[in-house]
Amino acid sequence: LIYSASLGTQIGAAIGSILIVLGTLWWASRAMFRKTPHELWSGDESTTGKDASRPGKLRAAMPWLMIAIAFGLLFGAKSAKAPEAVAGMFFGSGMMLMIAGLLLAGAWMRRDRGVLAQTLGQIGLRNISRRPSRSLAVIGMMAGGIFLVTAVNAFRMSAGDVTQPTSGTGGFALIGESSLPIYEDLNTKAGIEAFGLDEEIMKGVKIVPFRVREGDDASCLNLNRAQKPVLVGVNPALLAGRFRFTGKAGWGVLQTPVFDQESKPADADKVLRPEEPNFAVADQATAMWGLGKGVGDSVEYANAAGETIQVTLGDLLGGSVLQGKMITSETAFLKAYPDAAGYRFFLIDAPAEKVDEVSAHLTRQLEQRGLALEPAKQRLETFLSVQNTYIGIFTVLGGLGVLLGTAGLGVLVARHVLERRGELGLMQALGFLPGALRKLVLGEHVALLVTGLLLGVISALISVWPSVTQGGGDLPVGFLGALLVGVLGFGLLTCWIAVASAVRGKLLDSIRRE
Repeated sequence: LIYSASLGTQIGAAIGSILIVLGTLWWASRAMFRKTPHELWSGDESTTGKDASRPGKLRAAMPWLMIAIAFGLLFGAKSAKAPEAVAGMFFGSGMMLMIAGLLLAGAWMRRDRGVLAQTLGQIGLRNISRRPSRSLAVIGMMAGGIFLVTAVNAFRMSAGDVTQPTSGTGGFALIGESSLPIYEDLNTKAGIEAFGLDEEIMKGVKIVPFRVREGDDASCLNLNRAQKPVLVGVNPALLAGRFRFTGKAGWGVLQTPVFDQESKPADADKVLRPEEPNFAVADQATAMWGLGKGVGDSVEYANAAGETIQVTLGDLLGGSVLQGKMITSETAFLKAYPDAAGYRFFLIDAPAEKVDEVSAHLTRQLEQRGLALEPAKQRLETFLSVQNTYIGIFTVLGGLGVLLGTAGLGVLVARHVLERRGELGLMQALGFLPGALRKLVLGEHVALLVTGLLLGVISALISVWPSVTQGGGDLPVGFLGALLVGVLGFGLLTCWIAVASAVRGKLLDSIRRE
């Protein structure tokens, strides 16, 4: 990444910032001057402005309406195919949940308690609800920043345990490509003898070969939109139980569908022509971002006779080493391309203690065919690092926003405490110790800080959970936990500094100025 800034960008940012500040000041003063002098003097926000005239039933129903919209968007995202629509629905649902949480918090602050506070803790809760708009500003500021950072980082991916058959490597140890086709089956004795392979070294080794038709690189390593991705053919039985799918079809979708005469569609003869590879499987990142396709969408290819054929996506793999390829059955592949002889792409399963030996042996014995091998975990990490790099960029930007918001929280806390110095001075005159008063004020704002953090995290996790589980990803719990602890620690430090600076000195002097 290279820093680049233009004069036009900087001028535009400056003008935009000034306009936002002026707009904020105008909006705040517009609401302020609607109040009566008594309300401005007392600072009471409980029954002023629009909130007082808004129907109670409508206000009570708004949070639940937001929640209903959020879950409607979550269910709608499952049927959406366009990646932009899916992302918009997930993040939109999270924002609706966060707004609903803020409305519920506001309703709690404005409710009539009807009893006197008996403890410092109850006094602190009353102080939180005394200025609902200011308290909601603190909660919303933290919840918004944490929501964005958590939601983005929920898609951070890791290779995990690559020895498992359902991992991104499918449990394969090595992945290889050859410059020239390999016609022999390396799993058979004839294939072993053809290349002089050592049977002792190859003991326990299983090789899954793929036939290849060249095309565009549709993996995340290519920033351009692929038109005709690489099409490969494989015996799906060799991959049974391997990899993790976002749907339920799995490798079985590569088998040619058979209809009885009663349920046979009218255009089945056209769709299921014997020379066409009908269905394919692709990695989710390849389909959504490399091709802009989803399950049920098709990609056009030209077969060996020059005819246009349709390859339909039947299911998607979640974060795999097969990124960049459209995978169809070997039978269907040969019907479309009967002249495509030999294999050029390989997945190799080998015992963990023999991986390096097997890799060196195969590379040496198949040197004339140009076979190049690399660990499947290394290939997977290469793919995942691209996505994680983008996530890292947005994490830095989002983290900067959270830090600025936390600093703003400190300013808000300091202002709030300075406005209450007379009240705190009176409490000190009545016998409350200065340390207890500092704990009281600090506890109020820590409660707001923690509420904002929880609201942001919960709404983010609810909104991205279906997408993460569908995409086969794993939540980076450790990273998100460390991030939240860091934000909470910085927020606590900011609040403590703001309270300590605002409460220092003789609070009794503030009573004399009243």
